[in-house]
Amino acid sequence: MFGLLLFVPVAVAAWKFYQFARHPKDAPLRSVTLCLVTAVASYPLAMPATSKVSLIADHGTAKLAQNVLLLGTAYFLLCFYLYSADERAGGRRARREAGVVLVVAALLIADAATVPHDVFIGSFSTADMTIPQVAVFYGLAGAYPTYAMTVAGRWTRLCARQSSRPHSTGLWMAAVGMLAMAAACLVRAVMVLIRWAGGTVSHQLMAVVAFCLAVAILLFVVGITYPAVRTRITSARLWLRHRRDYRRLAPLWQLLAEAYPDNILKPSSDDPRETRRARGTHRRYYRRIVECRDGLVDISPYLVGQEDEGALLDFAPDELADRLRHAVEQVGQGASVPRRVIPLALSHGADQDSDVRQLVAVSEALSSSHSQSS
Repeated sequence: MFGLLLFVPVAVAAWKFYQFARHPKDAPLRSVTLCLVTAVASYPLAMPATSKVSLIADHGTAKLAQNVLLLGTAYFLLCFYLYSADERAGGRRARREAGVVLVVAALLIADAATVPHDVFIGSFSTADMTIPQVAVFYGLAGAYPTYAMTVAGRWTRLCARQSSRPHSTGLWMAAVGMLAMAAACLVRAVMVLIRWAGGTVSHQLMAVVAFCLAVAILLFVVGITYPAVRTRITSARLWLRHRRDYRRLAPLWQLLAEAYPDNILKPSSDDPRETRRARGTHRRYYRRIVECRDGLVDISPYLVGQEDEGALLDFAPDELADRLRHAVEQVGQGASVPRRVIPLALSHGADQDSDVRQLVAVSEALSSSHSQSS
């Protein structure tokens, strides 16, 4: 279960790192990438004590590293919003926030250095909060993330209200995740005060809070990447549809290319990069549509006589396919037909998809009639 939960943040962080490698000067992207990297690095250590991975956190050094990483997560999250709003002014605010984070991190390190290393061994639930340094460590470690997550969560909520789907969906998920992280840190701070004063908090409650913190981090990661994932899924569906329709248009394209080979479009230059781009699925798809339409325009005068020219647009795909085969034979024999050009296989819709569906219907009719004749 933990491996599945960890896979999503790791995959998202890797994807953002890839994007940042392509656009290294993008300050908001750099901030969100570093935010995800630090969150992923701290994520295994945020699991409750029942997790096998929490054994890593049984060392004081790892505990310190976990909390410093969470400080970095909160800081870089703030930077993302600061740079997104105004890169120049945001840069000045980011430098001031960096100073605060460095001071908090230095205080954590100094605090941990004043007590024996073994007082930090164990989880939050087993730490002895009656030791002042331990109480200060956990209280201080949660203070800045609570502030940063609250501010960022409020900004995200405002953005979500003003955005449309799918961006609003992802923003709401991220806002809930950040506010939940802030709430979990705040609850943990209250627990620290209670235990420092000599009170007790049930281990079950502390385990629930720790698990909620881990889930909140996961929800935040999923939320900020949801629009990009949704866009990728939509792009993949479009790619598959274009690839499928490209193949379905092959019978019509081959017939028209046989009659009018000059209509086949060639790459606009000899540049190898342009040639590679021309081989892309989308370019080949649109090129095939244009070539089919050009061929139909050229062959249209051969399809009808004077008596049925007006009814040509009403022909069924099967009838039009039969006439196309006959017309290609006439073109091959050098027949000359001076009649005007007539539009063919036009759909009743105004969008390109309707037009393509009509071309595909004619192409499939050609393929079906060829199979029957064979």
